[in-house]
Amino acid sequence: MNGNYSVQLDKIIKAHSFEVLYLPDKPAKELVVRSQEVNRPGLLFASGYDKYFDKERIEFIGLAETSYLQELDEAIARERLDFFFSLKPPAAIVTHGLDASPLMLEYAKKHEVPLLRSPVPTSEIMATIISYLGTELAERITRHGVMVEVYGEGILILGDSGAGKSETAVELIKRGHRLIADDAVEIKKVSSKTLIGTSPDNIRHFIELRGIGIVNARNIFGIGSVKLTEKIDMVIQLEQWDSQKAYDRLGLEDEYISILGIKVPSTTVPVKPGRNLAIIIEIAAMNNRQKKMGYNAARELMQQLGMEDPDVQPKEVDAWN
Repeated sequence: MNGNYSVQLDKIIKAHSFEVLYLPDKPAKELVVRSQEVNRPGLLFASGYDKYFDKERIEFIGLAETSYLQELDEAIARERLDFFFSLKPPAAIVTHGLDASPLMLEYAKKHEVPLLRSPVPTSEIMATIISYLGTELAERITRHGVMVEVYGEGILILGDSGAGKSETAVELIKRGHRLIADDAVEIKKVSSKTLIGTSPDNIRHFIELRGIGIVNARNIFGIGSVKLTEKIDMVIQLEQWDSQKAYDRLGLEDEYISILGIKVPSTTVPVKPGRNLAIIIEIAAMNNRQKKMGYNAARELMQQLGMEDPDVQPKEVDAWN
């Protein structure tokens, strides 16, 4: 469970078109979910065993639970339902479009536990909610930069202010690629291997161009020029050209940057007048995809030249906590 973040229950209801059977009369901000894990209370209904019952989880009441409760003596059913709702889970969802019994409604109201209904089968809606909560409650950070989708690759562009990140993003949009975020990129760790980037709601689709001001990429270039979110496949760091610095000219050495504990391929691109950064980033995106598929152009060239392929160890260029 990630207790640092929460999502309002009202947002979950709207996103998944749940039917509301009962909602407590409380401010919306108090009805929140903080755990991305979910549960089915079959064991609790059957025996009352609650040693490992997590009160922060959304509970799903499916066909098995509903049928079992119907077969119980009313006094026992009352006892089990009273105990279940007294634990105050954030919500209970009846699946398969099943009818909630009068006893279920009675004790949901008694303990002020939201009771919802979905026509979707239990396993399917549980998988959907787990995926949804995994994104909404993911560990996250926000960093200054630009994110674009180039040939299906999510590219996070970093660099000092004035390095040309936004101008490069506009050129990429003109070339048919899509903007995810400008200026501030919200990065979420949605699994142990996956990071996704998105834009804060209040600045989504806007780009700042020095000398012109704020423009709306969606309005200027069309709805196809923007995207809400994308997996981060590569980081490109822009820096001013330094004639004293030796830049990688072969690409044999794999560099990565650690973001929220996940290693992401990284490359540094020096910026100077005359360099077309948009084309360079396009090629970097395609080259990164080829490397993921097992092809490395630099190593092939070394082999064709009859040179030994050095065993180069990956290098971490930066780290974010």
